[in-house]
Amino acid sequence: MIDLIDTEGDRAEWTFPADPRAVRTARSLVRGRLREWGLEALDDMAELLVSEVMTNALRHAYGPVVVCLVRPGGPLDALRVEVSDPLPDLPRARPVRPEDESGRGLHLVACSSRAWGARPKETGKTVWFELAVPDRAHGA
Repeated sequence: MIDLIDTEGDRAEWTFPADPRAVRTARSLVRGRLREWGLEALDDMAELLVSEVMTNALRHAYGPVVVCLVRPGGPLDALRVEVSDPLPDLPRARPVRPEDESGRGLHLVACSSRAWGARPKETGKTVWFELAVPDRAHGA
Protein backbone atom coordinates (compact mmCIF):
# COMPACT_ATOMS: atom_id res chain seq x y z
CA MET A 1 0.00 0.00 0.00
CA ILE A 2 1.23 3.49 -0.85
CA ASP A 3 0.46 6.26 1.59
CA LEU A 4 0.13 9.73 0.16
CA ILE A 5 1.50 11.96 2.88
CA ASP A 6 1.25 15.40 1.33
CA THR A 7 0.52 16.89 -2.04
CA GLU A 8 -0.20 20.44 -1.01
CA GLY A 9 1.30 23.30 -2.94
CA ASP A 10 4.97 22.93 -3.68
CA ARG A 11 5.54 19.53 -2.10
CA ALA A 12 4.50 15.95 -2.80
CA GLU A 13 5.46 13.06 -0.55
CA TRP A 14 4.60 9.35 -0.64
CA THR A 15 5.46 6.37 1.54
CA PHE A 16 6.09 3.04 -0.21
CA PRO A 17 6.40 -0.47 1.20
CA ALA A 18 9.74 -2.27 1.06
CA ASP A 19 8.74 -4.01 -2.17
CA PRO A 20 10.68 -3.83 -5.45
CA ARG A 21 7.40 -3.26 -7.34
CA ALA A 22 7.11 0.11 -5.58
CA VAL A 23 9.84 1.54 -7.83
CA ARG A 24 7.56 1.43 -10.87
CA THR A 25 4.75 3.11 -8.95
CA ALA A 26 7.13 5.81 -7.67
CA ARG A 27 8.30 6.57 -11.21
CA SER A 28 4.71 6.96 -12.36
CA LEU A 29 3.75 9.21 -9.44
CA VAL A 30 6.84 11.39 -9.92
CA ARG A 31 6.12 11.78 -13.64
CA GLY A 32 2.49 12.65 -12.93
CA ARG A 33 3.33 15.25 -10.32
CA LEU A 34 5.98 16.90 -12.51
CA ARG A 35 3.45 17.17 -15.33
CA GLU A 36 0.92 18.75 -12.96
CA TRP A 37 3.59 21.27 -11.98
CA GLY A 38 4.49 21.99 -15.63
CA LEU A 39 7.96 20.45 -15.24
CA GLU A 40 7.75 17.89 -18.05
CA ALA A 41 11.30 18.78 -19.12
CA LEU A 42 12.55 17.09 -15.94
CA ASP A 43 10.37 14.00 -15.86
CA ASP A 44 12.66 11.54 -17.69
CA MET A 45 15.73 12.39 -15.61
CA ALA A 46 13.78 12.60 -12.36
CA GLU A 47 12.20 9.20 -13.07
CA LEU A 48 15.58 7.63 -13.82
CA LEU A 49 17.28 9.01 -10.72
CA VAL A 50 14.34 8.21 -8.41
CA SER A 51 14.51 4.68 -9.78
CA GLU A 52 18.22 4.42 -8.98
CA VAL A 53 18.03 5.86 -5.47
CA MET A 54 14.87 4.00 -4.56
CA THR A 55 16.26 0.70 -5.87
CA ASN A 56 19.34 1.20 -3.68
CA ALA A 57 17.12 1.92 -0.69
CA LEU A 58 15.02 -1.17 -1.29
CA ARG A 59 18.06 -3.37 -1.90
CA HIS A 60 19.59 -2.47 1.46
CA ALA A 61 16.74 -1.28 3.68
CA TYR A 62 14.12 -3.31 5.48
CA GLY A 63 11.27 -0.86 5.92
CA PRO A 64 9.21 1.76 4.14
CA VAL A 65 10.76 4.22 1.71
CA VAL A 66 9.57 7.83 1.47
CA VAL A 67 9.86 9.84 -1.75
CA CYS A 68 9.47 13.61 -1.54
CA LEU A 69 9.44 16.19 -4.35
CA VAL A 70 9.86 19.90 -3.68
CA ARG A 71 8.87 22.18 -6.55
CA PRO A 72 11.27 24.95 -7.55
CA GLY A 73 10.30 28.38 -6.39
CA GLY A 74 11.53 31.18 -4.17
CA PRO A 75 15.17 30.61 -3.23
CA LEU A 76 15.02 27.02 -4.52
CA ASP A 77 15.62 27.23 -8.27
CA ALA A 78 15.76 23.48 -8.80
CA LEU A 79 13.55 20.47 -8.31
CA ARG A 80 14.61 18.73 -5.11
CA VAL A 81 13.98 15.01 -4.75
CA GLU A 82 14.49 13.15 -1.48
CA VAL A 83 14.36 9.41 -0.85
CA SER A 84 14.37 8.35 2.80
CA ASP A 85 14.72 4.87 4.24
CA PRO A 86 15.23 3.38 7.72
CA LEU A 87 18.82 2.17 7.18
CA PRO A 88 21.28 4.54 8.90
CA ASP A 89 24.30 3.81 6.67
CA LEU A 90 25.01 6.78 4.41
CA PRO A 91 25.81 5.86 0.81
CA ARG A 92 29.15 6.69 -0.74
CA ALA A 93 29.80 7.13 -4.41
CA ARG A 94 32.74 5.07 -5.54
CA PRO A 95 34.75 5.03 -8.74
CA VAL A 96 33.11 2.96 -11.44
CA ARG A 97 35.20 0.70 -13.66
CA PRO A 98 34.03 -0.50 -17.09
CA GLU A 99 33.84 -4.11 -15.89
CA ASP A 100 31.62 -3.31 -12.87
CA GLU A 101 28.16 -4.81 -13.14
CA SER A 102 26.67 -2.84 -10.25
CA GLY A 103 27.38 0.24 -8.18
CA ARG A 104 26.62 2.74 -10.92
CA GLY A 105 23.49 4.29 -9.36
CA LEU A 106 25.12 6.98 -7.23
CA HIS A 107 27.63 7.70 -9.98
CA LEU A 108 24.68 8.31 -12.31
CA VAL A 109 23.02 10.55 -9.72
CA ALA A 110 26.23 12.53 -9.20
CA CYS A 111 26.80 13.02 -12.94
CA SER A 112 23.19 13.85 -13.81
CA SER A 113 22.10 16.16 -11.01
CA ARG A 114 23.04 19.70 -10.12
CA ALA A 115 23.84 18.58 -6.57
CA TRP A 116 23.27 15.51 -4.43
CA GLY A 117 23.99 14.27 -0.95
CA ALA A 118 22.85 12.20 1.99
CA ARG A 119 22.06 13.11 5.56
CA PRO A 120 21.24 11.05 8.63
CA LYS A 121 17.80 11.22 10.18
CA GLU A 122 16.65 10.23 13.63
CA THR A 123 15.85 6.84 12.17
CA GLY A 124 17.57 6.14 8.89
CA LYS A 125 18.76 8.53 6.22
CA THR A 126 17.71 10.72 3.32
CA VAL A 127 19.45 10.72 -0.05
CA TRP A 128 18.62 13.82 -2.08
CA PHE A 129 19.39 15.34 -5.44
CA GLU A 130 18.51 18.53 -7.29
CA LEU A 131 17.68 18.95 -10.96
CA ALA A 132 17.99 22.40 -12.51
CA VAL A 133 14.91 23.56 -14.36
CA PRO A 134 16.02 24.09 -17.99
CA ASP A 135 14.42 27.54 -18.43
CA ARG A 136 15.90 28.74 -15.15
CA ALA A 137 19.27 27.17 -15.91
CA HIS A 138 19.57 29.37 -19.00
CA GLY A 139 18.43 32.58 -17.36
CA ALA A 140 15.00 32.66 -18.98
